[in-house]
Amino acid sequence: MDLTDRLREASITVAHAFEPGDLGELIRIHGVGNARDYGFNAVHEGYCAQIAAGFILDADPRRSRVWLAKRASRVVGSVFICECPDNTAQLRLLYADASVRGLGLGRWLVEAVVDYCRHAGFSSVFLWTVEGLERALAVYTALGFVLTESKDCAVWGRPARELRYQLALDGPAAAR
Repeated sequence: MDLTDRLREASITVAHAFEPGDLGELIRIHGVGNARDYGFNAVHEGYCAQIAAGFILDADPRRSRVWLAKRASRVVGSVFICECPDNTAQLRLLYADASVRGLGLGRWLVEAVVDYCRHAGFSSVFLWTVEGLERALAVYTALGFVLTESKDCAVWGRPARELRYQLALDGPAAAR
C-alpha cells in the first residue's frame, strides 16, 4: 500500500526490516511516549521490547511482518502483524510519535496491515488495547474492528480495562 501524499510530503518512509538502532528507537518512543500520554511505567516499555525482540529473533516469521515508519532514518511509528494459530493475525505495537501525529500515520499503518492481512489470506485480525487510547480506538472502529472482550486488570503502573477488538476478513462479516 502506497503512502499518502501527506505522509510522503512529511518525508515519512516505511521499512519492513530492522536496521541497527531501530529496535532501541522503537522501544524508546513507545516507552517515553506512552508514559507521557497515558501514565504507563517501565514494565510497558519492557513488554514492547519483548514483542519487538521476539519478532527480530524469530527465524521463521511465516506471515508475520513489521511496518517501521521513519523520518530522516529515525523510527517515528510502528505496527506489527504476528501470525497466530487458526489463520488469525494479531496487530501489535501500533504507535505514531508525537512529532508526526496529525499526518494520518496511525490510520495509514492500520489500513496497511489490514490490507496486508487480506492479501496474505488471514481469516481475521485481532488486537488488545486498553481503554483511554482514543485516537487508536477511533481508527480501529472506523475500519470495522468490533469489541469482542474486555477485562479489568492492573497493567503498566495503573488500573486499566483491557479491550480485545477483532476484524473478520472473510465471510459475511467481512463484506462491510
